[in-house]
Amino acid sequence: MSKLPIAVLISGGGSNLQALIDKVEDGTLDVDIKMVLSNRAGAYGLERAKKHSIPTCTLSHKDYSSREDFDGEMVRVLKDAGVEAIVMAGFMRIITPVFLSAFPGKIINIHPALLPSFAGAGGQVEASEYGVQISGCTVHFVDEKMDHGAIIIQAAVPAMPGEDVETLTERILQVEHRVLPQATKWLAEGRLSLEGRFVKLASANVVKAELNADFPCLINPPLEEGF
Repeated sequence: MSKLPIAVLISGGGSNLQALIDKVEDGTLDVDIKMVLSNRAGAYGLERAKKHSIPTCTLSHKDYSSREDFDGEMVRVLKDAGVEAIVMAGFMRIITPVFLSAFPGKIINIHPALLPSFAGAGGQVEASEYGVQISGCTVHFVDEKMDHGAIIIQAAVPAMPGEDVETLTERILQVEHRVLPQATKWLAEGRLSLEGRFVKLASANVVKAELNADFPCLINPPLEEGF
């Protein structure tokens, strides 16, 4: 079975990109990262990609007169690279139907909050400021609305009283680095199907639900071996 050719879209540091690269390199995640694309030239994630000999591309959205024009150029670049699926890992742009129609059912995104709560940029900051007791992250399919598509996997972590947002963000990141590669693996293996807003996972190889004293979190669907 051939590897799914993917692109990872970033706008910043790329720690989730690194988590994907690590799982590819240890043989857990069987995809081919054809390109890392950023809308910001200074994104450190581009350096991460270069260290692993992954092709990169920078396209500034400021150079295009409309979102549609920008998305059209992204589609052209990614299609030319042989990309068939997209993983958005901290890509801070709302995409349009121009992009969605080019990769139907093949675009996933990670968001640092438990959707549908705290959608949009800075979800973990808003959650912390709101005083939630439980926070977390969500991997979902991307549709025409911001942080709205059908949910693939979620991880819940406690928000400790009095902790700052940086500490909560770091705790969320730890589980982001596990659930995004897992969701990408399911996508690559063709094991995800949509029924309305519900995502069904075929042939789950569940190890156990994640709930422990050292790092309490609950992940559903549960992670599989290697994640």
